[in-house]
Amino acid sequence: MNIVITGASKGIGKAVAEQFAAAGNTLFLCSRGEKQLYDAVSELQSLYPQATIKARPADVSVKEEAQAFGNWCLGFGTPDILVNNAGHFIPGSVHDEADGQLEAMLQSNLYSAYHLTRTLLPAMIKVKSGHIFNMCSIASLHAYANGGSYSISKFALYGFSKNLREELKPHGIKVTSVHPGATMSASWDGFNIDPKRIMEAADVAKMIYAASQLSPMAVVEDIILRPQLGDL
Repeated sequence: MNIVITGASKGIGKAVAEQFAAAGNTLFLCSRGEKQLYDAVSELQSLYPQATIKARPADVSVKEEAQAFGNWCLGFGTPDILVNNAGHFIPGSVHDEADGQLEAMLQSNLYSAYHLTRTLLPAMIKVKSGHIFNMCSIASLHAYANGGSYSISKFALYGFSKNLREELKPHGIKVTSVHPGATMSASWDGFNIDPKRIMEAADVAKMIYAASQLSPMAVVEDIILRPQLGDL
């Protein structure tokens, strides 16, 4: 299968890439950091020589770069699976967070998925198959202190996912919203977290892979994962 994954150089995105690479698929990866992206490709290709892995640096929070990455992917064929994983976390409260933080969070966490999906969908609709995974969050489901614009953007991404699910039913394309709780990823850089208190990125990746293996007649609409001891 052709698998497109954004934000694939580290964390959950890299873990998802590893799951699909292990199964011998063809991967199309992007991230903003060129060196880290190609280092990840080299590592994955060494571990899983049966996979074909291609990469292109892109900041998909920028509309033109999201579209360019999507069109590059289409040059190799129609995607079977799209994992909209790119995004980042900036803590804050609505009443005192920095000016422009909402715009930054929407661009990173919502517009990236919106513009890349719109670029790829015509080809997927034409073949009447495919599966889109949007990396939402527990913050898409429940407001929490210091969530601010990040939480707003993740609520919006979940709304996008739910609308997309309804729109694409007649076209044979599945949509799954993924809602991880605290997961060891770049979002937690700088925080002193007990590794036993937080999920591994591979936990999320395994669930995405499992959901992708169902028959065409079944879809997992929402994946909700939390640390065993609860949210942080």
